[in-house]
Amino acid sequence: MTNTPLRAGYLAGGLPYNRLGSGPRPLVVLQGLMFENKPLPGIMGGFINGSYRFLTADYTVWVVTRRPGLPRGFSLADMASDYASMIRQEFGGPLDVVGLSTGGSIAQHLAADHPDVVRRLVIHSSAYTLNPDAKRLQLAVAEFAAQRRWRDAWGVFLDPMFPQRGPLSHAGKVLARLSATLVTAIDRLEDPSDLIITVIAEDSHDFRDRLGEISVPTLVAGGERDPFYSEGLFTDTAAGIPGALLRIYPGQGHPASGREFARDVLGFLRGR
Repeated sequence: MTNTPLRAGYLAGGLPYNRLGSGPRPLVVLQGLMFENKPLPGIMGGFINGSYRFLTADYTVWVVTRRPGLPRGFSLADMASDYASMIRQEFGGPLDVVGLSTGGSIAQHLAADHPDVVRRLVIHSSAYTLNPDAKRLQLAVAEFAAQRRWRDAWGVFLDPMFPQRGPLSHAGKVLARLSATLVTAIDRLEDPSDLIITVIAEDSHDFRDRLGEISVPTLVAGGERDPFYSEGLFTDTAAGIPGALLRIYPGQGHPASGREFARDVLGFLRGR
């Protein structure tokens, strides 16, 4: 595995990226929900995107978000079209794609509407729709962001990723608040418009009736205790995609990670 430093910039169409590794083949990760559409700064980029370093022996990994300045009413299908155009221009043909969380919602549109750009698809901690609690949470995040109450927005967003029940629940809430304070200090945010537009677009996302249009080999992988989706949503998503594989990781939240996840994703992408 290479230790090539993370690099960042913009691809065709103005799509921001962080690059990991220098493996022989390109792989694109469609980034999850972002507070601003820009390359992640060093500390945050290394922390968030570092979970994909297990891919860098085989791939150069391009973690790509949406372009900044999204127009009002921009849909997930529109975002998928941006990704498809970028892949055609930058890479010239189909490649392996990982869709993380919100990026997984967009990846479903990408695979169904633009199958010429996707070789294999990993839907990572995402499903055909968000659960109702997650929709309410994301709308609350967008409302705080609209008021530029960034620490409150981060606090609401991060809270469900920490333990909600049991002896660690109190510590989880403290850690969520501390994390929100740290992220707000590191990443000076200015414009909430891209976040708000993306949240509104995902709020109406329900791809269940179109899952059968995804014809590329697909792996759906998620944590049993994911607070944004659910085991049932992961199962139904895989069941709706012809030939899709499903992996659920006991006790894991959002996003799924770890050795077993890495083994499953690499095995799938290598065709095993």
